[in-house]
Amino acid sequence: MSKTFNRTACTCFLFLLIMTVLAGSASAARYEYWINNPFLRKIPIAIKDFEPKTVNEEPRQAAVQAKEWLVSGLEFVRYFQILPEESYIIGDGEGLTAQTINFANWVSIGADHLVTGGLDLRDGVLVLELRLFDVPRNRLIVGKRYKGRVEDMRKMIRRFCVEIVTELTDSRGVFGTKIAFVSNGPGNKEIFACEYDGFDPQQLTSGSKIALSPAWSGDGTHMAYVSYADGPPEIFIRNLAQKRGVKVAYKGINVTPAWDPTRFALAATLSLNGDQEIYSLTGNGKIIKKLTNNWGIDVSPSYSPDGKRMAFVSNRGGSPQIYIMELDTGQTSRVTFDGKYNSAPAFSPRGDRIAYCGMVDGTFDVFTVRTDGTDLQRLTDHPGDDEEPSWSPDGTLIAFSTTREGKAKIYVMTSHGTDQRKLLELEGAQTQPAWSPWLGDY
Repeated sequence: MSKTFNRTACTCFLFLLIMTVLAGSASAARYEYWINNPFLRKIPIAIKDFEPKTVNEEPRQAAVQAKEWLVSGLEFVRYFQILPEESYIIGDGEGLTAQTINFANWVSIGADHLVTGGLDLRDGVLVLELRLFDVPRNRLIVGKRYKGRVEDMRKMIRRFCVEIVTELTDSRGVFGTKIAFVSNGPGNKEIFACEYDGFDPQQLTSGSKIALSPAWSGDGTHMAYVSYADGPPEIFIRNLAQKRGVKVAYKGINVTPAWDPTRFALAATLSLNGDQEIYSLTGNGKIIKKLTNNWGIDVSPSYSPDGKRMAFVSNRGGSPQIYIMELDTGQTSRVTFDGKYNSAPAFSPRGDRIAYCGMVDGTFDVFTVRTDGTDLQRLTDHPGDDEEPSWSPDGTLIAFSTTREGKAKIYVMTSHGTDQRKLLELEGAQTQPAWSPWLGDY
């Protein structure tokens, strides 16, 4: 196997959430278009400065930070156009409630929606009131009041982002998810994880020498990854809450783990008899059955959302290509025909497309294709390699690694390839992003 073929191979709320809707709320009509289409208009929304109830420095700074987190959260999901503050027309005495808002001014700047916020911070207790308004209809859509520690303010803001997205779109959004990845910042390659937007990166492994291929279980409670800590590649299956787990160390190599999203089981490539084949394993690493049986190299499995199909990479046709297997019958069909080198398949959450990386003129780019091999779409086209795509659980975004800046970094784009942005800035190189399921931590 070539070197390149190998390498591509919940916490609870700590604050009290008062769920009663603030006075005057009304349900909003959802936008009746597929919000992920990059060629359709984003939702124009205005966000006023949040108002602290006291003029002390601490609540004033908290109000500024709370608004910044709300703006960045809504910008990240790519559904919204945040209207520039210099366009705002705010009259004297305009407040936080519908009775005190001059909606005509907000209509005149093109706002479909408006967010207001009020904040009170006393003796370490934070009270945050947030409201979302339908501007053309002059009415409140949703209002929430959150109370808790000041350290939980980001969770409060994230929770309100969920309220906005679910009220206005056909998506649940990505709030409450994380992205795992590999970084060599510590010197060795280790597994890290950060929040969906790159916030709060945390190192999950240490002393691995090389750790690769992080994979989340379907419920987000476990992570599988490959470690070279003891020499040959072995798979570790870790309970994230208990910070312990089991090792899969069969004779030969143990690589490219991928979880079945419907049960506590996974697939991985083993070389028990010298040939690299994909096996089904229990969540504790016991072999259930051999899934592939071919003279070629079979690696990088990815399950469909219903657990009935598996995409994988095989060179059985002479070069690395993407195949799909029907797991109940074993019937296998080839998906990719364009290009001589295609790898790292990832099933979309809807089960209708596969993202993968393919070589074009000596470098890798990210593509998606329907599961029957039609409607091929190239999502990236930059200098350097764009690899290892991973879908957000709502199917609207894709994380990937890229060397367009030199060292590999993690970027996120829409599932159509638009709005490509760097996820986070860390020392060293970051590769192999793996987006978690919803973890409920919002």
